[in-house]
This record gives sequence, C-alpha cells and structure tokens, in this order.
Amino acid sequence: MSFQTSFCGFIFLSLSVLPSFTSPTLLFQGFNWESSNKPGGWYNSLKNSVSDIAAAGITHVWLPPPSQSHPDAPQGYMPGRLYDLNASKYGSQDELKSLIGALSEKGVKSVADIVINHRTAEKQDGRGIWCIFEGGTPDDRLDWGPSFICRDDAPYADGNGNPDSGEDFGGAPDIDHLNPRVQKELSDWMNWLKSEIGFVGWRFDFVKGYAPSITKIYMENTSPDFAVGEKWDNVSVGPDAHRGLLKDWVNAAGGSVTAFDFTTKWVLQDAVQGELWRLKDSNGKPPGLIGILPQNAVTFIDNHDTGSTQKLWPFPSDKVMQGYAYILTHPGIPSIFYDHFFDWNLKEEIGKLVAIRNRNGISTTSSVNILAADADLYVAAVDEKIMVKIGPKMDLGNLIPSDFQVATSGNNYAVWEKK
Repeated sequence: MSFQTSFCGFIFLSLSVLPSFTSPTLLFQGFNWESSNKPGGWYNSLKNSVSDIAAAGITHVWLPPPSQSHPDAPQGYMPGRLYDLNASKYGSQDELKSLIGALSEKGVKSVADIVINHRTAEKQDGRGIWCIFEGGTPDDRLDWGPSFICRDDAPYADGNGNPDSGEDFGGAPDIDHLNPRVQKELSDWMNWLKSEIGFVGWRFDFVKGYAPSITKIYMENTSPDFAVGEKWDNVSVGPDAHRGLLKDWVNAAGGSVTAFDFTTKWVLQDAVQGELWRLKDSNGKPPGLIGILPQNAVTFIDNHDTGSTQKLWPFPSDKVMQGYAYILTHPGIPSIFYDHFFDWNLKEEIGKLVAIRNRNGISTTSSVNILAADADLYVAAVDEKIMVKIGPKMDLGNLIPSDFQVATSGNNYAVWEKK
C-alpha cells in the first residue's frame, strides 16, 4: 500500500484456537483498481463469474474492502463507517451477501479486505480537526474521538492515545490499536462480517502500520478460516533479508497468519528477464518466503496495486504465464489475479496448471529439487511428481526423466508429470 502514489490498497497459536492452513488453498483476487467504477455494481458483475471461478479449483476469493470509504478513495482503502456496507461503491450489503452466497454454493469461501490501520472521520472536533468517527450503526459501536488516534499522529491526535506501534500512514488518522476498546470493537465488527455477511477470512491491509502482536490479537479474537497480511517492504535490503522480514512478521503475529510473498514476486519478475539463476538461493532452495516458510507464504504475480491500472510494480506482461507456471507448481499458497484470469483471457492456461497442481497433490510444503538455474533455463522437480521448466532454452539434455510426459506448455514454459 503506497499513499504517496495514490489511495491504494496498499500466530503460533494452538490448533484448538486457530486452524492450520494445510488444505490445498488456492486464492483468487476478485477485483482490481477499477472495479468500484463498474456500471451496475461489481458484486453483481462478479456473481456472473462464480461458475468459472469454482470450476478452476479456486477455494477462496479475496473481495474488496466492504465498507463506506472517503469519496476520494472509492476503492475502499480510506474507510470511515465500517458497519455501513450500503455506501460501498462495489454494491449494497444485500448484493455482497448474494455474491458470497453464490460462491458458497459452489464451495468457494470469501475473504474480506480488512483496512484497520487508519480511518477517515465523519466530523470535525472543536479544533476543526477531522477526528470524530462514526461506526455506521444507531448505537455507539466504533464511534470514536481523537483519543483513539495514535498520539504521535500530530495532525489529528489530541495527545491522549498511545504511541503508534507501527509505521505512519499519512493520508488519514492512524488508529490506536493498543486501546482495548479499539481491539474489542474491531474484533466485534470482524466477527459480524463472519456471522452476518458470510466472510470466513481476512486479508489484512498495510500490516506495517501496527505491531504484529496486534494482528495476533485480531487472529485470536476472530478465528478466521484463512488470513493473509500485506507487508510490502522496500527491496533495497536484498532477498534474504527481505524474506526474513516476512518470516519475522509471521512469527511475531503468532505463526498462523500467512503473508504475501513479495520476495518471490520480486525475484521471479527479475528472473524471467534473462536472469533465471536468481531462482536458486545459496542453499539450493527457492529464494522467496516459500524457501524458508512455505506454509505461510501466499505467492502472487500481480494485484490491484502492483498491476491493474496503477502498475506500481508490474510483472513483465509478456512473461506472466511463466510466473504462473512457477507459483502454481511450487509450494506456498498461490493467488490468481482477476485481470490475468478474465481480462487477459488466461483462464484456460492457468486452469491447466491448477489442475496439474491438484491432480498431483502439490501443497504448501511440497519439496523442490532445483535441477537447473541458469540465465535462460530453470528446471525443478516438485515432490518428484511433476517437473517444471521456465525460460527460452530448449535443450534440456537429460534433465527430464523418460517416465515423465508433457502435461501442459506455453510460451517459454512447460510442465511434465509422471506417465
């Protein structure tokens, strides 16, 4: 999430408290940066695609922030009245419930985009500062004043809140998540999203904005079926340190939440441009979070921030399928982007890779044996069940055993499985 560019969206607990994500989860981002502008409403539009989504083997759909948002941020990443789902630019509360119900009927679960680091105010206080919040209900749930803002958020705070436990957002008041009432009322709201609206899990936006111990609290209080955090760090630290930051965040948040594997995205989109040697770290393993904590890594090619119309950090457009050939055959939890699946007409190609993944039981913790990692060729055996090749080099020598056959192929990628 990067406010400087635009208002973009951008646990180890006991098994009795939280589930471990050992099922073959496949995430789908069900929106892009322009979805809030869809005539007739995005919820209604996406409902028409439910059958295609389910047929592809997708288990969870990540939906956009559901609440009322500032007029300058119709995408939902500057929320105000959190309980007011009828003011969303994506559609009404009933339309959202109808979409979630249609997905559920096909066995697909819905994940809410949870934007709680910051919040836009409904009114000004006596100082003329926009810092009076309303929750969107007749009672006082989520009705907060300036004392609920981090005390060091100088433009908005009154000095009574706790210091910010994370990075400053800048575009709206940073909420004091150390405040017990904040923790309780946000947890109650999230549990309402589960019980009343039908969501089963969360995508936590801008988790750098508050301490990972806060994420742990919300995980404990809401027991999601699935949860993933957006921790987008600067890549100047190098791949090992970069993925180390992700691992440290996951562990500090309790160990049950997952994280978007920004390290894998970074290395992979550099690698497919003639530097495929990057896909093997110094220990002979994948270089992203999937190489050190795969069960907590959500891999992706692009999202509403990095791609779509924002293009803050886009994957090379002519090599997107090489990217999917990698993440859909490797460990971790892959995420498929709406734009690629539908708008780019890659549904069939991506679907074939998903089928191979599911047919061979490739999981979050599958083993990877990297057989080649050169400038123009990457070859790996995954669980000794499938082989994947990326890159323009055609001469593979004896890398592919004779008892394997091509299962699918495309521009500079191929996947084999045992005969």
